[in-house]
Amino acid sequence: MNHQTNQKVLIMATPLYHKEGDYSKILRDAGLEPVFPPECKPGVSEEELATWLSDRSIVAVLAGGEPYTRRVIEAAPGLRIISRAGVGTDSVDIQAATERGVFVTITPGANHEAVAEHTFALLLSLSRQILKRDHEVRRGIWNRNPLLPLRGKTLGVVGMGRIGRAVIQRAHAFGMRILVTEEYPDPEFLERFEAELVSLEELLARSDYVTLHVPLTERTRHMINRRTIALMKQGAILVNTARGGLVCESDLIEALRSGQLGGAGLDVFEQEPLPTDSPLAQMENVVLAPHVAGIDERSMYEMAVGAARNIVNVLHMNLDPEVIVNKELLPAI
Repeated sequence: MNHQTNQKVLIMATPLYHKEGDYSKILRDAGLEPVFPPECKPGVSEEELATWLSDRSIVAVLAGGEPYTRRVIEAAPGLRIISRAGVGTDSVDIQAATERGVFVTITPGANHEAVAEHTFALLLSLSRQILKRDHEVRRGIWNRNPLLPLRGKTLGVVGMGRIGRAVIQRAHAFGMRILVTEEYPDPEFLERFEAELVSLEELLARSDYVTLHVPLTERTRHMINRRTIALMKQGAILVNTARGGLVCESDLIEALRSGQLGGAGLDVFEQEPLPTDSPLAQMENVVLAPHVAGIDERSMYEMAVGAARNIVNVLHMNLDPEVIVNKELLPAI
């Protein structure tokens, strides 16, 4: 597939909005023109995205988490690549993309360390009551009641892909007991970091803290719900830096109100942005973040560069199976 000078790449990853960098140099050096949507905002609609992609000269999109539904993909006549700056593809209709011959790519290895750091930021914020104690000190309240430790406590890690493994390494350094549930475990890694492989039910029952690191699929949707929360220790803390749909928020809110759960650290939600009238926004035992776990200066650079390289490589049919999600489009060898 030969590139032409009028081929464009729509830059939809919001941290890159009207920002030049190495990623844009990679695209320009390949004869591609980076272009930006008319506005940068969370919650882009299907209609807006379809309109922006209707330009036939747009052959690729450097994508964030906006919705690449069948309607959007079919409205994009020139589209050849949806290149995610990240690893999640739950916002992309993979089947529709495959049917249209549109490659979907990801950037594995670019942001797992960032997500692991953010996971521990949330764990520490909750265990040490950072926000609550900060607000109290500002109001003249000198509350020196004991806090929760991480050392010696049990962390349940749901999923041990790149992010889960990065979390396990940090938990080991903190002196935590580690439980893991994973369909395709790495026994050598588990042994090295003294982590115990158990079922999800056992992990929930034994963990003081539970952190989620699995993709959102029909199988994992609402895996944390009234039934599974009831298995957890009373007062346990839940952290979710994966996808909001893994947790049934109404059941989570009920558990936080009743005291079944002691707290929650949430970077992702069923609806994003989180509605301002959500009960979660009013709870002192909840720490919230706007889906930024994977975005720090280093990871964003690496994701942007990786996504740009994926676009150039696919256009030149230099295909790397590790980064291509819809492998059905790979030529038979």
